[in-house]
Amino acid sequence: MDDITRLIHHPYRAPAGFDAVPPAVHKASTVMFPNVAALRARDWRSKAGYTYGLHGTPTTFTLEERIATLEGGRHCVLAPSGLAALALVDLALLRAGDELLLPDNVYGPSKDLARSLLEGFGIAHRLYDPLDADALDAMVGPRTKLLWIEAAGSVTMEFPDVRALVRVARRHGLTVALDNTWGAGLAFHPFDLGDGLAVDLSMHALTKYPSGGADVLMGAVTTVDDALHERVLLAHMRLGLGVGANDAEAILRSLPTIALRYDAQDAAARELATWLQRQPGIARVLHPALPGSPGHAHWAALCTRAAGLFSVLFDPAIEPAHVDAFVDALKLFRIGYSWGGPVSLAVPYDLSTMRRDRSALPGALVRLSIGFEAVDDLKADLAQALAAIG
Repeated sequence: MDDITRLIHHPYRAPAGFDAVPPAVHKASTVMFPNVAALRARDWRSKAGYTYGLHGTPTTFTLEERIATLEGGRHCVLAPSGLAALALVDLALLRAGDELLLPDNVYGPSKDLARSLLEGFGIAHRLYDPLDADALDAMVGPRTKLLWIEAAGSVTMEFPDVRALVRVARRHGLTVALDNTWGAGLAFHPFDLGDGLAVDLSMHALTKYPSGGADVLMGAVTTVDDALHERVLLAHMRLGLGVGANDAEAILRSLPTIALRYDAQDAAARELATWLQRQPGIARVLHPALPGSPGHAHWAALCTRAAGLFSVLFDPAIEPAHVDAFVDALKLFRIGYSWGGPVSLAVPYDLSTMRRDRSALPGALVRLSIGFEAVDDLKADLAQALAAIG
């Protein structure tokens, strides 16, 4: 036999029984079967065995089980990004002629997905006020199948009465999907909201707090119901969604510290948000844990924790160009999307392109994500940038 053939088919197998703190990293497209009977009998859906790398390896199965535990669910599937996980839910559950309801403050790419691809597939959507459960109740029609909830809302940080929105959905037989990226499975439990209420699916952008390193893109969809999980899992397979083993390894390495990081960034963000309320030129600070922020009472009824994320509204008299100059003047805060990483970020947003009614939110807005820099250093950076615009 040729040496190369012997090398490829080498008989050595490492002994079983090795155990260590980090889970092993298994990389595979092809998975080997001992015989034809095993090939024909093995079912990847139950996680009892392996059939193809796209359908799971010990590494991805381990991450799915741990995310399910974090979220308080039973089943989890991984997607290449948070947006891919959002799209997976929509495509798994909706058909031509159906309608979904999105909060007006929904994550922008989710709204764009509904306006473009989903509309092209014959799936309608409408936007609802996340702070008005009664108005939502009146909107539900015979075509409505899926309700998305975001807590807190993207950019403007309104915190809805999640229980009231779920009650509306239950009265009408709607499936409820929650974007739980902000809560990270820590601020509240999506499958145990109290009063016997729960969401049906929880989407989590693992890119944010589960990663914590600003270096991985990944999403997850967690469920409790077996039949619902099966629908998501089959759509996941048919769409060919998968994640890399090294990315899964990075999330697994970071997960044990997620609560420590979340709480540290929460504490720093609250201190900075409270301080910014007193600074000249700042009209309002939008942070769910601050009294006066939209939906604060709903946050207080459900949560004790909050993400290290908030937005500031500048005095309407300050021109948007000056607000951009404030962001440019920041030295420690970097300009960039996403959040949950070690570096503080600042992004200005044009609300006129994002909200149907912005009368309650006048002035230019900047969203701040707080990293791990010393709070006093971040205060000094914000102060010098505010001084720079006069």
